[in-house]
Amino acid sequence: MTTTTRPTLEDVARLAGVSLGSASRALSVPDQVKSSTLERVTRAVKELGYVRHGPARALASRKTRSVAAIYPTLDNPIFAVSIQSLQQTLWSLGYQLFVASHEYRPERELDLLRSFVERGVDAVVLVGTDHDDAVFELLEQYMIPYVLTWSLDEANSRPCVGFSYYDATFKMARLVLEYGHTQIAICPGLSYRNERVRARIAATQDALQAAGLKLRPEWIIEQPFTFEGGRQAVIQLLSHPDRPSVLICGTDLQAVGAMAECREQGISVPDDLSITGSDDIELAHLVQPKLTTVHVPTNEIGIRAAYRIVSLIEGNSVSDELPLLSGVVLRDSLKKIEKQ
Repeated sequence: MTTTTRPTLEDVARLAGVSLGSASRALSVPDQVKSSTLERVTRAVKELGYVRHGPARALASRKTRSVAAIYPTLDNPIFAVSIQSLQQTLWSLGYQLFVASHEYRPERELDLLRSFVERGVDAVVLVGTDHDDAVFELLEQYMIPYVLTWSLDEANSRPCVGFSYYDATFKMARLVLEYGHTQIAICPGLSYRNERVRARIAATQDALQAAGLKLRPEWIIEQPFTFEGGRQAVIQLLSHPDRPSVLICGTDLQAVGAMAECREQGISVPDDLSITGSDDIELAHLVQPKLTTVHVPTNEIGIRAAYRIVSLIEGNSVSDELPLLSGVVLRDSLKKIEKQ
């Protein structure tokens, strides 16, 4: 029975014909060694199949060149697109990305964060601004840079890359009102530990109030950000004698699920019920009728978050991020009600 041993840094240095220190610097700070040395070390690494030991490297350099990102879910296309742009940009900057999700269970976020801290990541990307105090305390205790994404910190006290969910939803609600709708229901998501959902509710209430209307409490239907959540929203609406003329959903997934339930219930969209979404995922313009939605800067969030977090890791000065822009995309699922 034969055994194999892992190649060591000494093996790399020997094959490359350089000192152990030169080999270590070539792998840790490649921009600080001669190009000829870097080329020889890189060739030796590939030939030997050498892989650096993460914890040992972290102890030696205090850097792992890795970033952790914790998302609410990996099941929503908007997060998948943003993760891809975050990862690709980090790669271009010489960093690796590790991803986990707590599946909209905020109590699991701290455990995930602890796990990443134990592995020695250099920084963390989080979604939203509403996190347990213990999350921020852990990050500060270990002096780990972080960036909050998607939402904005109203107090502007923490580094954020995102857009205003309030403004985005207010624009949608105002469009719905301009199209003649006064009986308005919303399915904004689940508001517990989610400032983005609370912003959607507040924006809709404010838009209606500005038009002299009120958002009926029984038409604020909190459901998960899933196809099934949208289905359940429609089922809940149908259980009441009064029905709205439009349902504003917090995500396109909910909206598509709501449209599917309407088809099964014999409800025509948008003739009997208009439906709108948010995110502008690819599916939004493939369904019939095509979905009126809010376009959000999904790719740009990932790109900007990557540059921001690397600047924080490397100690570079960073200016405050301006809010990214969102906008309503008008399609066929919103019907215009003619005034009588």
